Amino acid sequence: MAARYLLYFTAEDHHLYTSSGGRLELEAKFSGDDLGVTAFREYLRGRRGALFAVLADLAGEDFHEEQVPFLRGGDREAVVQRRLAQRYRDTRLAAALSLGQVTTPQRRNERLLLASFTNTQQFAPWLDALEESGARLAGVYSVPLLAPALAARLGARGPRALVVSANRAGLRQCFVEGGRLRFARLERTVEMVPQALALFVRSETLRLVQYLGTLRALPRDGAPLQAFVVAPPGQRAEFEHALVSDARVQFHTVDAAQAQHTVKLRQAPEGTGAEALYLSLAARKPPREQFASSAERRRYFVWQLQRGIVAAGALGFVVCALVGGARWLEVMDVGNRAAAQQREAKLAAEQYQRITSTFPVTETTTENLRVAVLEFRRIAERSLAPEAAFVHVSRVLEQFPQMEVDAINWRLGRAGEQREEAPAAAPGPQGEQAVQFAISGRVNATQRNDYRGITGQVQSFANALASSGYQLARTQLPFDVTSEGTLTGDIGGVDSGEAPRFTITLSRRLQ
Repeated sequence: MAARYLLYFTAEDHHLYTSSGGRLELEAKFSGDDLGVTAFREYLRGRRGALFAVLADLAGEDFHEEQVPFLRGGDREAVVQRRLAQRYRDTRLAAALSLGQVTTPQRRNERLLLASFTNTQQFAPWLDALEESGARLAGVYSVPLLAPALAARLGARGPRALVVSANRAGLRQCFVEGGRLRFARLERTVEMVPQALALFVRSETLRLVQYLGTLRALPRDGAPLQAFVVAPPGQRAEFEHALVSDARVQFHTVDAAQAQHTVKLRQAPEGTGAEALYLSLAARKPPREQFASSAERRRYFVWQLQRGIVAAGALGFVVCALVGGARWLEVMDVGNRAAAQQREAKLAAEQYQRITSTFPVTETTTENLRVAVLEFRRIAERSLAPEAAFVHVSRVLEQFPQMEVDAINWRLGRAGEQREEAPAAAPGPQGEQAVQFAISGRVNATQRNDYRGITGQVQSFANALASSGYQLARTQLPFDVTSEGTLTGDIGGVDSGEAPRFTITLSRRLQ
């Protein structure tokens, strides 16, 4: 991360610090007169494009609360600039801090805290020197503008808080309400022993609380005001002894080392007061509100835009690299799998050669044998078995328990082709494949001389078999009942003790 230069601007001397990686180092010191400006210009030679920020810690800072109509965009900017011009003669270093909205039955307004310096001319030579050197000005801040951020870091959770610190410029007191700055003051101090400084902090804090009560900034019967006091290094015990809380103020003493840890300041120069906290915040987490105009920050805006473009390009490059890496890994995986399949194919070929080498010597080639085996498998798969016909007969026999089957002759042939004993052909075109089977059996549980009943049962049994795609090809009854024939059989003759026999022939064309 590039180092940032921080110009700590006080009424007497100006100190230039560099901030990098959470470390604050004193770079140079300049007087507040023309000699200091000249030395500052010399220092800026060869530092074109350096990042600078100005942190002012002055007593002459004005705060004024105003209300303007609630607007947005360019209309709000025009109204705010008009109010700043009405309040301050020189608006080069003037800012308007939003304090939220105020809603009335008639209209909605926005509360603004107008802030500027009583003497802005003292900044002009230093800002002109930065502009002439080509430095990038991030902004002009004041210590009160950074007080809300410091209060949050110190643990302020209530609606109102007071941040008190002993800076190089004097005793700084900032009143924060709802996370926004409302008022600040700077009281000049002299060299004091720790006990005297602690008593001075207590007396000035009580005076400020009384003043805020007069302005009605504090509720009359509210809770005690939370005051966070940053004690100098090694003086926390003396401050805690002197800062006794009461019904008006509740003091919280924070050691300087602990406060530096909360703002992530790792190292500060020797002899630096609490201003190091504000300098660290200005370098790492500067607030959006500041006093410099857009024209004075033009180079800084361009630098931010360049960084954004470079960051976007770097992000795009990283994304492309990740996608390319993922694709490369996929290619490597595909290559590995292809190599593995090639090895498996080679092993399979070698195994095939080993197996075929053990085959007996034949008058044909191995390829012809393979074709013959495949053809045999196809013929076997297309060949029919008699199981389906037997299942069909068994289902019909369950309906005719008086029928006793002696034999079933099953064969596969062409439709119309019959055995020698078959005088009739099954319907269907000649040459078409068909399944044919003949069922021979006897009729039980019926009187042998009841030839009409026997005939009806055999015909019913034959009709039941002629289903599920099967066709009746021939039925041979125990006797001839046609008009052309002569009644024959064992009915009416001597009782031989044998049941009447029948033969039924069925066929089914293959699809």
